[in-house]
Amino acid sequence: MHAPHGTPRFPPRLAAFDLRSTPILRTDVLVVGGGIAGACAALHAAEAGAQVLVLAKDELEITNTAWAQGGIAAVQLPDDSIDQHVADTLQVGAGLAAPAVVRHIVGAAGEAVRWLERLGARFDHTTDAPGAPLRLSREGGHTHARVVHANGDATGREIQRALGQALHTHPNITVRTGVFVRDLVLAEGRCVGAVGMQDGLELAVEAGATVVATGGTGQIFRETTNPTGASGDGHALCFRAGARLADCEFVQFHPTTLYIAGASRFLISEVVRGAGAVLRDRNGDRFMQGSHPIQELAPRDVVSRAILDRRVATYDTHVYLDLSTVQGDPRELFPSIARICSTFDLDLAKDPIPVRPGAHYFVGGAVTDADGRTSVPGLFAVGEASASGLHGANRLASNSLLEGAVLGKAAGLAAAATSWEPAPGLPRAADGPRLADDPPRLLHDDLLYSLKSLMWRQVGLRRTGPSLQDARERIGYWHHYLVKAPLPDRARCELANMLTVAALVATAAEARAESRGTHWRDDHPERADATFCRRIFLERRADGAIGTTLGPLHPATDRRHG
Repeated sequence: MHAPHGTPRFPPRLAAFDLRSTPILRTDVLVVGGGIAGACAALHAAEAGAQVLVLAKDELEITNTAWAQGGIAAVQLPDDSIDQHVADTLQVGAGLAAPAVVRHIVGAAGEAVRWLERLGARFDHTTDAPGAPLRLSREGGHTHARVVHANGDATGREIQRALGQALHTHPNITVRTGVFVRDLVLAEGRCVGAVGMQDGLELAVEAGATVVATGGTGQIFRETTNPTGASGDGHALCFRAGARLADCEFVQFHPTTLYIAGASRFLISEVVRGAGAVLRDRNGDRFMQGSHPIQELAPRDVVSRAILDRRVATYDTHVYLDLSTVQGDPRELFPSIARICSTFDLDLAKDPIPVRPGAHYFVGGAVTDADGRTSVPGLFAVGEASASGLHGANRLASNSLLEGAVLGKAAGLAAAATSWEPAPGLPRAADGPRLADDPPRLLHDDLLYSLKSLMWRQVGLRRTGPSLQDARERIGYWHHYLVKAPLPDRARCELANMLTVAALVATAAEARAESRGTHWRDDHPERADATFCRRIFLERRADGAIGTTLGPLHPATDRRHG
């Protein structure tokens, strides 16, 4: 039996607004999000002369970027090459990555790393001597060691520290934290700003250009490596505003998340396996040797499914990451991981780490060109909120920080130029969804947990057509009654955004009747290039439903990069 009102329909905004009694801020460029993509966009827009306002719903230290352990991929060694980095990225992308986009971003990696160092990021070098080479790691899917890191396994935290300091000290940038952006605002088909909430009060921003850089969506799943704020706000903002999205079926699951019942999930970086750690089951048997030619360093989707299958075969809740095969003391090589594990009485030098997969990276997002422009004039997207064409059907490890730095710069410069073009002002008022006279009584935490559990069971590592249809219809029903009640606070709005993104994932996954990259269909286990070597585009239709189109790859984006 299908849920009532199962077809999801989404209003163009979460709530009505009336700006006649609302504070209005004005800026050239509005950046929503303060991770690497948003920070780079803001800094480069400011360097171009624009006045920039950065809005972040949490402190700048709490971003997906700050959680990134592995590093930023950039060719450094003489036996490596940009061509090989491109080839690795395209191989992992499973036929859907855009070659020109890949080459452009990979080719700019060296300068991106140097720019971050000039900004103050302290990457690891082979010695303390001036000019010493960068110390490099190798991660899954890479044929060479080319991952630049900081403090061994705390690269994201170091990059976020340097970027945050630069944002706070730049004279053209204003940073406001604790601001939840509820909706984008359009006038005459153009994005002209946003409405949000801070300390329970509504505010509005009028901007010549708006950059959405809100990070990931991992919190829609029960198991995730993402921080609690990764609720897909930017994806939902862009979708409601009418932007075209793509690749939403592709969710990358990280194979190795610390799993101890009752403990917060913690990412065990890929650099650990790159250093020689191996996966074993409860019997001590290695199981990746027969699963892929490069074993533990296979692409993440391969390793994640292998772990899931071995858990099922051994009737266990997890597998084990054995660091006894690592050359050197793992406590010194991975100090952050060692510190977290020690709180559970695990010694990396002798104790295997219990791990299982968790949702890690959302490949899809708002479709953009080389400068981050979406299909909505005045609206840009960058980083995990965007679908630039770099990743295709799967992300090569440590390409995400690289994308944020390179395309963040391009989006910032383009947004600055766009902000000085003539544009209509903010409309003074707009209607919201029609509220019920007798709103349903909701248990927020119960609905949130139900969504996360449903996504993990039916839209996770293994999917089928019937389970995806059932998930989509249940999500539609939940969203239907949620928006009938007022959405007064951040938690309720975040839940609405999570339901929106979950519906997008389930819809795209149901439409892709094949297995490719991170997307696995048990009922269609083969890759079907003749039909599906194309992208699935999603847009909000006039009636609020999700429109689905199977379209070409990246001709426009490729031309811009070419």
